[in-house]
Amino acid sequence: MLYWLPPLTAALSPIEAKLVQKRARILKSKVIYRGRVVELKIERVIEPGGIETTREVVCHPGSVVVIPHLPDGRLILVRQYRHAVQESLWELVAGGMEPGETPRRSARRELLEETGYRARVLKPLLEFYPSPGILSERMYLVEAWDLTPSRSQPDADERIEIGFFTVEKVQDMIRCRKIRDGKTLVGIFWCFGAGTASV
Repeated sequence: MLYWLPPLTAALSPIEAKLVQKRARILKSKVIYRGRVVELKIERVIEPGGIETTREVVCHPGSVVVIPHLPDGRLILVRQYRHAVQESLWELVAGGMEPGETPRRSARRELLEETGYRARVLKPLLEFYPSPGILSERMYLVEAWDLTPSRSQPDADERIEIGFFTVEKVQDMIRCRKIRDGKTLVGIFWCFGAGTASV
């Protein structure tokens, strides 16, 4: 069963809501690591409500997540090794956005790179934060329709397996815990939530 929750501010008093909506004041910020994809900051802040604390923030430029629909109704998923969890996971097509890219342009590029398919129709659905407690990354969910095969162009450090699944099979994979990637769960539940709500 799916549940709707009201916005946080709707459940608060006017004074509490005002505190939640205020921006934090950054007292000190220091980059302690800068990598190819992310950087790590240590920040001393006064948060809304007056709490002064130190936060660790992983800064990421943003990503796109693509739900590719084949003409016969099947979906395309990819499986690749994820070293952070030391497992190979079935996922929706996804990847980091390059500077200046729109979600549509990024989705078109990632779809071609990972699957070898081109999409004539791209439909942005929503944006979400995958782990806002520590990570600044914003993900953009995009549907891809009217696909035609081309040639995949994976990055040099990617080894990708491509799978073609019916919606029912994907829902079954979620029920059987064969799909555990967060962005993929968000995308599938958003588009086909009624069929996976009993997980």
